[in-house]
Amino acid sequence: MSPYTPQGIIEPPLPHNDRWGRAGSLIGNERLHQLEILLDEAFTIPGTRIRFGIDGIIGLIPGLGDILAGILSLFIPLAAWVRGVPYITLARMLTNISIGLIIGTIPILGDAFDIFWKANRRNYRLLTLHIAQPHRHTWRDWAFLLLLGLAITVIFAIPLAFLAWLLVKLAAWNPAR
Repeated sequence: MSPYTPQGIIEPPLPHNDRWGRAGSLIGNERLHQLEILLDEAFTIPGTRIRFGIDGIIGLIPGLGDILAGILSLFIPLAAWVRGVPYITLARMLTNISIGLIIGTIPILGDAFDIFWKANRRNYRLLTLHIAQPHRHTWRDWAFLLLLGLAITVIFAIPLAFLAWLLVKLAAWNPAR
C-alpha cells in the first residue's frame, strides 16, 4: 500500500488554535508524516504488499512491547492537541491507539492485528483531515463515538448479567435434593 497522501490544500492551523504558540510549528505535517511511516509503514514483507513499521516490531516484545509502542503512538494525538484539534477527534485518535494496544496484547494474533490496524496512519489521517477542514465533524465521528460507548456498555454489562444470573442460580440451589 502506498502511504496516505492528504487530498486538497493543507494549511497550518490558525495561530489562535495552536495551544503552545510557536512550539506547535515544531510538530508540522512533514515530521508527523515521517513518524507515521516509521511507526506503521517503514518496511515491506518481501513478495507481498504488506507494510509494517517499528510499532509491529516493538510489539513482539512480550509485555513491554505493546506498552512502548502505545507510548510512541501517543505522539500524533499529542501533536494534534497542540495544534488545536477538537476533542472529538482526539477521542477517536486515543480510541484507535487503545484498540491496537488492547488487541495487541494477545500473543501472535495481536501482533498480526497491529500490522493491519495501523493506528498511527489512522490518526495521521484524522489530523490532516481536521487541518484541511477545521471544525467539520461528520456523522461518522459521532457514530463512531456512539458505537464505542455502546460497545463499552456491553462489555461491562455482560459480566454483570452473568454475575446476576449466577447469584439467582445459587440462591435457588438446594443441595439437599
